[in-house]
Amino acid sequence: MGRNNERNIKKHNDKLHKAQDKAKKAAMERKEKLKEIVKKFNADQASKNE
Repeated sequence: MGRNNERNIKKHNDKLHKAQDKAKKAAMERKEKLKEIVKKFNADQASKNE
């Protein structure tokens, strides 16, 4: 009964990939929010300068 059998490896990889996907999704959401904030800031600055 080894610890590195196919089922345990698959379970570990699935858990790892799920965590990686979650981190990647969070990073993408942060980038999108930052883009929106920058866009809003730039629009506010443009309206102040006019």
